[in-house]
Order: sequence, then C-alpha cells, then structure tokens
Amino acid sequence: MSRTHNDTGKDMTADKPTLVIGWRVFGLGVMTLAMVSLALEDFDPGQPAPKGLPGRTALAYAAAAFMLVAGAAVEWRRTVAWAAAALTAYYGLIVVILMNGRVVLAHSAEYGAYSGAAEQLAIAAGGLIVYAANAGIDAALAARLTRLGQLVFGVCALLFGGAHFFYMNLTIPLVPKWLPPTPEFWAYATGVGHIAAGAAILTGVQARLAAILLTAMYASFTLLVHGPMLLADPSSHYIWSENALNLALIGVAWVVADSFARPARSP
Repeated sequence: MSRTHNDTGKDMTADKPTLVIGWRVFGLGVMTLAMVSLALEDFDPGQPAPKGLPGRTALAYAAAAFMLVAGAAVEWRRTVAWAAAALTAYYGLIVVILMNGRVVLAHSAEYGAYSGAAEQLAIAAGGLIVYAANAGIDAALAARLTRLGQLVFGVCALLFGGAHFFYMNLTIPLVPKWLPPTPEFWAYATGVGHIAAGAAILTGVQARLAAILLTAMYASFTLLVHGPMLLADPSSHYIWSENALNLALIGVAWVVADSFARPARSP
C-alpha cells in the first residue's frame, strides 16, 4: 500500500483490492487452455500461429508448457504477481499483436477477426489486473493498471456482444431448444447483456454489478452450452478448447468484478 496526503495534511491509505477466488479460476482456465494445446500438439485455436512457422510443433509445446507453468504459478500467492505479468506480456504482445494482429490485417473486413482477438485480449486484461493487485508496487500505479485492465475488458465485452448479432445464425443453434421462451430470445439477450456490461464497465456506472452478472452468464454458458456439447462429443478438440476458453473468461470476469470497490456499508 502507499500513502498520500489530503488537503488537511492527514495520511490517507490506499489499499489494493484482493482477487483471491477470481484469480485462481483465471489461472485454472489458462492451465486448461495449455492442456488442450498439449492434447492437440498445436497452438491453442485462439493463437493463430502461421502454418509455415519454422519449428511450429516445438514452439507450440513450448507455449503450452509456459501457459501451464504460469497458470499454476497464478494459484500461489508467492508467485502470482510474476506469473500474471508473464501471462499479460505473452497474451498482449505475442498472442494479440503478433498472432491475432496478423489475422486482423489479413481479414480486416471480417468482424470475427476482431472478436477473436478480443477473446485473447481479455485474458491479457485479466492478467494485468491480477498483477496490479498482487505486485509490490505503488497503490496509485496499481490503480491505474487496474483501470486499464477494466477498460480493455469493457471493450472486449462490447466486441463479444457485437459478435452475437453479426453471427446470429451461429449463436441461435448453441442455445438449448428446451430453454424458454425461445433460443432466439436468449441469443439476442446475451448479446445485449455483453454490450450493456461493457458499457457499464467502461463508464463505471454499476460496473461491479455488471461484471458479476457477466461472470454468472459465462458460468451458465458452461452449464447450458459448452458442457452439454462436450458430453455429446467428447472427442472434439474444438469443443474442449471452447470449454477451456470459457473457463478462462469466467476467471477474467470474476477478477474484473472483484477489482471494483465494494459499496460502502451504512453505519
């Protein structure tokens, strides 16, 4: 923590938030992504390395091993700060800029290129917030890094919501047919929910509540969509990767929710 002075000359102590459960779900999600990559013997599908990359298989194993170690290190207080920093750097610089950036440049007219990059950028944002909460840095700097992570995740949520509308023909079939009132309703509702949550996080208006609801929505995706799909086709690498990514996003949204100050209790 750090100390600043108010106008009356009294010391004011700024405390950094703690994100214990959320950061551990986040770390577990990264570890799951790594294990899927190892099973695929290739990069995670969200990490579109060039097909002709020299030593691609060896690099894929190295990336997966790094993710596995870093994700495991996130689970421990003594190593969480450096592990989160390493994941932020890897996802932000290598995955988003080098890998997904190439895809965005090649497919700049396709919305999916941006929403796909946003999935990886969200993981980098989660790592940044976890780092800020646990590193031995000035509280003012920690607050700035935390807000940067929140803003980045807010933009990602907007892009996720837009993807629901751009690819409604792909979103509707994912909704269980038995879920009332209709699959179309939930496809639109989850798209609107993403956009509303993104706007709340960006503006700071009911941001904590929005992030909590977003966390619950991602958890419901596991229960209602990705989990049943995996049970129906456990041999599908794609479905395994979607479950792993969704678990990581649950952790990110949880971390974002916990990074917002809790409302003060009335005396």
